[in-house]
Amino acid sequence: MVRITRGTLVVAIAALWFAVLGSAAGAIWCKHRSRELFIELERLNARRDDLEIEWGQLQLEQSAWSTHAFVERVAATKLRMRMPAPGEIEIRAP
Repeated sequence: MVRITRGTLVVAIAALWFAVLGSAAGAIWCKHRSRELFIELERLNARRDDLEIEWGQLQLEQSAWSTHAFVERVAATKLRMRMPAPGEIEIRAP
């Protein structure tokens, strides 16, 4: 039979109390950290969605710039280019 002294019992109870207190503090910290990380994840997902929308808009804009009508309009207005009259066209053979 093992005899436990009063001093050993007090030390064991104190050690158990500190272990329970430490594990409770650790659980609280882990829960808080997981909430912070979840909020950060949601913020990053929202930013990704915004960037995907912007990317789609840029692709639409690029496709609009490459149409024949847009190129013709820019050439006529900004560059003051015009289509030559049929009499001004010369075809040369090499």
